[in-house]
Amino acid sequence: MKKVISLTRRAIEDYNMIEDGDTVAVGVSGGKDSLVLLCALAKLSRYYPKKFTVKALTLDMGYKSDYSKIQSLCDDLDVEFIVKYTNISEVIFDIRKEQNPCSLCAKMRRGALNDLAIQSGCNRVALGHHNDDVLETFFLSLIHEGRISCFSPVTYLSRTDMYQIRPMIYVRERDIRGIVNHNDIPVIKSSCPADGSTQREYMKELIKRIEKETTPGLRKRLFTAVQNSSISGWKI
Repeated sequence: MKKVISLTRRAIEDYNMIEDGDTVAVGVSGGKDSLVLLCALAKLSRYYPKKFTVKALTLDMGYKSDYSKIQSLCDDLDVEFIVKYTNISEVIFDIRKEQNPCSLCAKMRRGALNDLAIQSGCNRVALGHHNDDVLETFFLSLIHEGRISCFSPVTYLSRTDMYQIRPMIYVRERDIRGIVNHNDIPVIKSSCPADGSTQREYMKELIKRIEKETTPGLRKRLFTAVQNSSISGWKI
């Protein structure tokens, strides 16, 4: 956990993600990434020079999951936990019957999460994207859209006067998985019908295979490429 907190702090300082007096909403999906981010930010907030408050915000997609263990974790971290129930899954799978649901789902979740963050008195939303997500998004944009692109470490949303931050861009997924395996992190298995069968999962396996079979060190070079390619918001 110390390594993840250190890398999270480094990203926050490299990209000025948090200012003194901020209230940061962590979008907690129940998955390993968002829960580890919640733990890292909650622990960092106790001694970070810039004082900030952390709140855990969860959008129930319509599956009405049991969040009692996450509530207990938040109690241990002294973090307020807020759940909002939505019908996003019904809209995507039953009403619209989307064949490729991930893009629309992400858009609807982002909008609902930002609205909930504002209602909860937050001015920043922290998302659990990690280093592997950066590389996969970079590859997806290159292969499927024919452009050099990736999400930004910090995004200002002028319509809502809200900042989206991604403090785990330096953290490898394997380190997150290790924390979950060796600590009492109450991960909730996804109920999404598309879970595990997305283009992102394919890209994850492709990068892993290329690095293992032909190009050792591929991940590090890809991340350097993202930093060097003038993508908005990134810097070396």
